[in-house]
Amino acid sequence: MPVVSARELRDGEIVFVGIGLPNLACNLARATHAPGLVLIYESGAVGALPERLPVSIGDPSLVTGSLMVTGMADIFQLFLQGGRIEVGFLGGAQIDKYGNINTTVVGDYAKPKVRLPGSGGAAEIATHAQRTVIISRLSARAFPEAVDYITSPGNRSKGKSRKEWKMPGAGPVKVITDRGVLCASEVDGEMELAALYPGVATEDVTSRVGWTLRVRESLETVAPPTAEELRLLREVLDPGKLYLKGS
Repeated sequence: MPVVSARELRDGEIVFVGIGLPNLACNLARATHAPGLVLIYESGAVGALPERLPVSIGDPSLVTGSLMVTGMADIFQLFLQGGRIEVGFLGGAQIDKYGNINTTVVGDYAKPKVRLPGSGGAAEIATHAQRTVIISRLSARAFPEAVDYITSPGNRSKGKSRKEWKMPGAGPVKVITDRGVLCASEVDGEMELAALYPGVATEDVTSRVGWTLRVRESLETVAPPTAEELRLLREVLDPGKLYLKGS
């Protein structure tokens, strides 16, 4: 997932980076094909150049050598709401067929089965980033037809498109999973199976979502990680297996 996510980024793009696999993906891209990637963290680091993998958005490694350190208000108002963020990475407890994300509650809001951490900056990222990429492991539990609560908006909700809701960003264009890649339909924004990882069958993906997943006629096959990508991940970026647990 971090390798496929890293390949999604283009050199020179401005990326709003979260902690976790998106963090790993962005730093892998910077170490390979996109050295000019501009990393912006919610805590206020702009143009961060971390020498080691940061463990949180408040990690001191984000400050050293960065272009600027500012307040969170400037990050959200000037950069994000100002339309300057080209890519936003997000994850969530639930992701539905239109890319709506739930990080608030599982079950009824008033009496939830599980209360989750909430939005953080995710709702603003999903609304204002020029495009959003979601990273999540596939399971029917995590991919219901409709999320229990819309924390971060996707391509369509409550019968209206993003354009009808007057949201500026393009919304989630891809969902990168551990078995393949889902892409948003240009017609109605519904997520469709667009690419498979080597050795993965279509049924391995369709059986792990809570709706009848559309499958594109011509499925792409994702190239496996290169030896250099694996070396960087395992030996340089995350030798302590902070995010690469079990690999």
